[in-house]
Amino acid sequence: MCNVCGCGEGETRIEGQGHHHYHHHHDHGHDHHDHDHHHHHGDHGDLHYGEGPAGTSVPGMSQSRLIRLEADILGKNNAYAAANRKLFADKGMFVLNLVSSPGSGKTSLLVRTLEKLKGELPLAVIEGDQQTSNDADRIRETGVPAVQVNTGKGCHLDAHMIGHALEPLAPQDGSVLLIENVGNLVCPAGFDLGEAHKVAILSVTEGEDKPLKYPDMFAASDLVLLNKVDLLPHLDFDIDLAEANVRRVNPKARTLRVSARSGEGMEAWIAWIKGGAMMAGATLPPAAGQE
Repeated sequence: MCNVCGCGEGETRIEGQGHHHYHHHHDHGHDHHDHDHHHHHGDHGDLHYGEGPAGTSVPGMSQSRLIRLEADILGKNNAYAAANRKLFADKGMFVLNLVSSPGSGKTSLLVRTLEKLKGELPLAVIEGDQQTSNDADRIRETGVPAVQVNTGKGCHLDAHMIGHALEPLAPQDGSVLLIENVGNLVCPAGFDLGEAHKVAILSVTEGEDKPLKYPDMFAASDLVLLNKVDLLPHLDFDIDLAEANVRRVNPKARTLRVSARSGEGMEAWIAWIKGGAMMAGATLPPAAGQE
């Protein structure tokens, strides 16, 4: 994971704060004599770098040191996540962490979701990307407030970044806060942001075996949206197999079939969000005729 490989080093930029926020997640030196390699080779020359106790391998670092380093990094993150979670609970907010690989249609799905929820609930968005504010600009075109977090070399959002982004965003009490994480099916799995749920988005233009290839992400997600189902007639994607693979990794996860383009399945997704928002303390407007 990026917890120990160093890809999170660098500069994080958060809109609206008037300064650049620097993260140094991986403040470690290399033990040059700590060469405890556990490289496992399969019968046909496969290389497995994730079979040791740490679940990863970094040249020059032992498995025990990797475990200590990851525990330290995640421990600090979890403290920030706990503070975020308390804030969200105090404000009656329902917070979702949207995760996927690049190109899954996550931003388009988010825009469609906001268009359907506008006027029903107060909404806010935190956008995570390595560079540009393109996605936040798309969100703001819907009229929903959004703050862009650029992670630089970092491949995920963390709880500290979310805490800083909340300051300029200033979401209302009872809001639904949708966090669009950096496109990556690996690193965001390990970082709690204080959210109520991780929601994984898997496009039918990807492979049915994605849940098996990236099990940590799908195991951490309470809901999996199978997106772009309008394209199924043109693909060889076995959607039943994809759902079965999700269940193999996470029997408790719910799956929904959706299309941001055609609108298929969106009502079930919107109903799921409203249900969670009500449980968090949001107040929905009365239905027509019930005022």
